[in-house]
Amino acid sequence: MPRVERRAQLLDSALEVFVAQGYHAAAMDDIAERAGVSKPVLYQHFPGKLELYLALLEQSCDAMITKVREALASTQDNKERVARTVHAFYDYVASESGAYRLVFESDLTNDPAVREQVDRVTNECTEAIAEVIAADTKLPEPAALLLAVSLVGMAEVSSRFWLDSQRRMDKDAAASFVGGLAWRGIAGYPKTDEH
Repeated sequence: MPRVERRAQLLDSALEVFVAQGYHAAAMDDIAERAGVSKPVLYQHFPGKLELYLALLEQSCDAMITKVREALASTQDNKERVARTVHAFYDYVASESGAYRLVFESDLTNDPAVREQVDRVTNECTEAIAEVIAADTKLPEPAALLLAVSLVGMAEVSSRFWLDSQRRMDKDAAASFVGGLAWRGIAGYPKTDEH
């Protein structure tokens, strides 16, 4: 198998193991077995469990950040932007891969490299949303950032609560419900006359 394909296969197998067992309980033996390779093959691609976890975490963080940026860029209608951004969080946590657990529920957040990646999701999503808020409302940067991090927090926490409560509401209905709440709040900061 070509190196790039083997790496992708190993990451997929590692994701299954880390999501199911957490970082501390997962073993390289388990990951190699899940991938159908020997441990030496696994170590050819990743020098250790932490490096494998960080590669997987970076990939998972990139996916979440990309979803938010795509939602923001998908329309010029701010009400729809808010809805699509909230939906991005719900879609991410609802993914069958469970990758969100690495980003939002890691059992390794005391490690500085892991904490940096996890914080990157909040920071980059917040910055992207704050740019839109600041451009449209002319609010100063600190105010735009505070509103943006509040929206990110609302979307992240509510989507995880929705998932943990055994999805008692339909995903799209739940995301729309929370998106409506977020819009009613952020709509209080109207666009300037220039927009």
